[in-house]
Amino acid sequence: MEFDFSRREYLGGLGAALATGSAGCLGSGGGGSLEELTVAYMPIYPDLQYFVMEGEGYLGEIDAEIDGREFTDGPAIVQAYGGGDVDVAMFGIVPSMIVIDRGIPAQVTAANIVEPMGIMADEELQSLWADHGADAFDVWADEHGRRFRFGTFPQGSVPDVLLRYWLGDVVGVDPESAVDIIEINGANAVWQAIAGGEIDGTSIMEPVPTIAAEEGSDVTMFRTASEIMPGQPAAVTLMSDAVRESPLAAQFVEQHVRATEFIADNPDGTAEHVESGIGMPAERARRALDSPLSNFVTDPREIESGTEVFAEFAHDNGQIDEQLTTEGIFDYDVYDSI
Repeated sequence: MEFDFSRREYLGGLGAALATGSAGCLGSGGGGSLEELTVAYMPIYPDLQYFVMEGEGYLGEIDAEIDGREFTDGPAIVQAYGGGDVDVAMFGIVPSMIVIDRGIPAQVTAANIVEPMGIMADEELQSLWADHGADAFDVWADEHGRRFRFGTFPQGSVPDVLLRYWLGDVVGVDPESAVDIIEINGANAVWQAIAGGEIDGTSIMEPVPTIAAEEGSDVTMFRTASEIMPGQPAAVTLMSDAVRESPLAAQFVEQHVRATEFIADNPDGTAEHVESGIGMPAERARRALDSPLSNFVTDPREIESGTEVFAEFAHDNGQIDEQLTTEGIFDYDVYDSI
């Protein structure tokens, strides 16, 4: 069964961001005048604040014309930022680091969500785990004649980093030899691989866990990000320096806070915004909002610790030339000012 989110889903893996960013026209960033803000966003669950701000009219409280532009993947936003076509971007922490690493004057002023990923695994492995711990992967291989297959977004993406961190740093096995990790582009494709029995587990965000539960899949939630990496980052709000140094920065983040509060206080209304903005049916979106992965925030400090881990992974993978510090990634002053 395909879910309706697929019509405008997050298609690209962030592992491709380096190549795209290098090929793009990586200039000074901050395109447009301060009379207009070009806001890049993606039709994904972790960008939910944008759809609330748009649907509730919060963007009208900002003293600039807002030109919202939808992108299907992070690399495309990196390229647009480099060409000076974007002022504010709501997208992943890894491509945000790529923008900063390329010397484009920009910093993260808000988080969108914290700990939004989960490790899902076949219930058979989960039963083996109760008796064997990490050796369950070896037992699985002996019983099935093949290694356990995880399928997730391409290497360097947020789900991929979390999976490799869990396997290597938490479980203590070699991700390259203990399991097979299959690269899959898009959340819908991940669900299709689960439903078709092509993979045995995944590292993924909502709405895949909710869909799997509704469809009675044997692949269920095994570990949440909060258990694996407290403060795990995902989508953030990146602003060019020209915006950060203007009153518009605080105005935008203030409306971001309002949207975060709306999501917490009005899940039914939020679900309607998910349906109109992303294409996910409101009933399903409403159930996904009750998930332990639906932790919408604004304060960038909520994702500090996880961002340090991601910066190390991005550097080791060659996506960024320098291992960025949290001080280089975040601008806390904007949030603190409100």
